[in-house]
Formats: sequence, structure tokens, C-alpha cells
Amino acid sequence: MSGEPELIELRELAPAGRAGQGRTRLERANALRIARGTACNPTRQLVPGRGHRFQPAGPATHTWCDLCGDFIWGVVRKGLQCAHCKFTCHYRCRALVCLDCCGPRDLGWEPAVERDTNVDEPVEWETPDLSQAEIEQKIKEYNAQINSNLFMSLNKDGSYTGFIKVQLKLVRPVSVPSSKKPPSLQDARRGPGRGTSVRRRTSFYLPKDAVKHLHVLSRTRAREVIEALLRKFLVVDDPRKFALFERAERHGEVYLRKLLDDEQPLRLRLLAGPSDKALSFVLKENDSGEVNWDAFSMPELHNFLRILQREEEEHLRQILQKYSYCRQKIQEALHACPLG
Repeated sequence: MSGEPELIELRELAPAGRAGQGRTRLERANALRIARGTACNPTRQLVPGRGHRFQPAGPATHTWCDLCGDFIWGVVRKGLQCAHCKFTCHYRCRALVCLDCCGPRDLGWEPAVERDTNVDEPVEWETPDLSQAEIEQKIKEYNAQINSNLFMSLNKDGSYTGFIKVQLKLVRPVSVPSSKKPPSLQDARRGPGRGTSVRRRTSFYLPKDAVKHLHVLSRTRAREVIEALLRKFLVVDDPRKFALFERAERHGEVYLRKLLDDEQPLRLRLLAGPSDKALSFVLKENDSGEVNWDAFSMPELHNFLRILQREEEEHLRQILQKYSYCRQKIQEALHACPLG
């Protein structure tokens, strides 16, 4: 990839027939590009990945395999995770991992204390919806504070457009098609794990300073931002593997909160102002342990039930085998003991 500045422009993501009247065309501006050239080239890897120290994943691990892209589901066997680089995969995929371990990922967070505020703690900039006059005044104040051309603008239909910056702090690798041909629309509609077999995927670790500016609408949702970033760089990993976080520095502490899918990042940007300390956006792995089962299709849910049944049957068989073995040894010891 070249070093020329570039951004992602997110216009109305709804079907064209639903687009509002009087929509102004969004203009491009300078932004940063993710330098994928700085990452190692995984296409050169022809041997099993070296340096990994795989261990059984923790009990709260519900995520997607970094090799095949399928969801890792189970109660006992939840997959494997490298203790160093956090590469996560199925037990069956371990022998196919070709990406070398990159070692512990130092993502350079400040030494301040980080707290997850995604519970009940109110966030200062989350206020009730603003009136049209208040939005216009906020935009004027916002534009007066910035020293670049990344302005916000009010549209005729009452919406507004502007820029958000997303920093990609991903510990685990991302997967892209091994060929230059991007995934087709039919592949995208098939859902996660379909149309992207192991042989057609290649993985690499993003550099820790990867950042991207996006030109978005006020109604653009957090989930749409994630999907647009992945499409831009042909990432074939399931979007549900990732989450968008807001980050703020207050009173010497760093606060992180995972955005809900329907939250509007540009609205948060407007309310917080242009300061990155007041608010910035970070893309991270969605490793909270919570699974939104409603987001899966019916075939996927039925498949999870079949996997669960097979795992339960295998676990019961192992338990019965252990008890049977123990019972046999006790009986042999009783028969060997002399009477009296």
C-alpha cells in the first residue's frame, strides 16, 4: 500500500430508495492510512507457525477462530489461545496455523489506570438529544476549536457530517483473502465462516499505531463503522469479533467503554468536542465473554446445539470411563486382599 493520505467515507448505508432528500455530497480530506506493508508477509509462510505457546482458552472465551473464521463454541473445549500473542483457534485448527508468534503485544497504553465503564457508571458527555438549534451551535463551537480542515457540516435535512478517528489496537491477527479478489456480495450474505475457507485466508498482525479517519453521518452507527473498516481492508473476519470502544482521560485515569451497536460515534464526537483526551475511538477485539445469541442465524444456532450435544456425550463418556476404571481397580484390590 502506498503512503498517500486516504480516508473512508461513510455515506447513507441504508438502501438507496430510503435516502433522504437534499443529501449533500461528502467531501474527502486528508487522513491516515493503515500501513499494512509494515506487517509481516504471511504468504511466505509455508511451515507451521513458530513460537506459539497454546493453552486451553479460558471459561469466558466466546470468540471467532483466527484461522478458519468460524465461531469457537463449547463448554469444556473452548479452543486454544497462545499465551504470548493471543492467537485463538479451534483445537482442530492448531496444526494448520502458519503465522509465527509475534510475541507479547505491547500496545503502548499510558501508565494510567484503565477502567471498564461499560456497566452503570454515567458518562459525562452522554446527554439527552439536542434540538436543531443546539446542534447548530455545537457544530459552530466544534469547528472553532479545530486547527485542521476536518470540519463538521450541517446538512439541509437536519443531519450533520464530520470526521472521527479510529485507532486499531488489535492484539490478535486479522485475516484477508489470499488472492487479490475481494469477497463477493454472495460470500458476505452467506454469513461468517462461509465462502472463506482456510485455504483462501491469510493472516497478519496490524501495527500497533494503525489509525484511520472516517467521514461519517450523524446517523452512522458503531456497527456500521466496524463493518466499513473491515470492508476497506478486505478483512474477512466476522465483524462480531471486534468492538468499538470510546476512550477518555479524566482525573488522571483512562476510561474505556464498549459502544453499543446502535450508538452514533459522530454524536459522541460532537458532544465531547475535538479533544482526543476528552474522547477517542478504539477498535479492539470483542473478548468480553458476552455473546449476543440473537445475532446468529437459525442454522448457526442449530449447529451450536449439535456441537454442544456431541461435546456433552463425549464428556459423559470420559467421566463414565474414569469411574469404571476406578471401580475396577477397587474391586481388583478387594479380590486380592485375604479374607479376615
